[in-house]
Amino acid sequence: MESMESLREPMDMPNPHFPIKVHRNTFHENGETLFPHHWHEHLEFLYIVSGEASIECGSTAIHATEGDLIVVNSNELHSGVSLTDHLFYYALIADVSLLHSQSVDDAETKFITPMLQNRLLLHNHIRSDKQASACMLAIIHELEHREFGYELAIKSELYRLLTLLLRSHVATVLSENESDERLKNIERFAPIFSYIDNNYEEALTVEQLSGMAGLSRYHFSRLFKELSGKTVTEYVTATRLNQADHLLRHTSLTVSEIAAATGFSDIYYFSRTFKRYKKTSPSSLRRS
Repeated sequence: MESMESLREPMDMPNPHFPIKVHRNTFHENGETLFPHHWHEHLEFLYIVSGEASIECGSTAIHATEGDLIVVNSNELHSGVSLTDHLFYYALIADVSLLHSQSVDDAETKFITPMLQNRLLLHNHIRSDKQASACMLAIIHELEHREFGYELAIKSELYRLLTLLLRSHVATVLSENESDERLKNIERFAPIFSYIDNNYEEALTVEQLSGMAGLSRYHFSRLFKELSGKTVTEYVTATRLNQADHLLRHTSLTVSEIAAATGFSDIYYFSRTFKRYKKTSPSSLRRS
């Protein structure tokens, strides 16, 4: 089984002395995977310019549409799938240490340090917040144009963005023990998610997976739902269907071959399940 580090995304910065960067992302197929389950210590902000996407942050499932801002907290498992044939979004990744001050003041102790310690968590889905969106776009503009003094402008806008989010979109403030417990659960379950993603075609059981995690079936199932927002069966089924969707679009395998390759022993059950989740039948998707 893969280690926790297999899901931890390396986060190299173009300038280690100014750790913030932005990516433009464009996808052209409904159902296309934007990014598999992974995590990193940096804050990430996704801004949907056009199209729609399904984003999962921990146990929170988000239907993101144009103008939405998605906040991925530090050390939060997240994944994404396109819901339209054209999707364009920005991904802004920032190390909060960029705002760290050498002097100990109230801003540092009340806000920056708790964020660095992963104790202050923001809501994942920010909708209809024009000020937050304007800050996000201003940071992107400065990063892309890099005019003289852009570093000062970016830090100023990032402080402003965090201020807006802290005033209106704080999800919870964890104690040190709660933060440690959260990270421990992520570390324990990340290899389980990775194992499912790489062995979805097998007959996976709760007993098998809970044994890998060293937990009782009940405790495992409760924590799995808490972290992913899905039961084990729902998560495995969704993983299989996403892979089947990819194979239908990009290979010449028959529907029966794809069903078997993704862990479905009954072609009729596969077709019914695929249509229920994907709102179209495998044969219709193949024809299109």
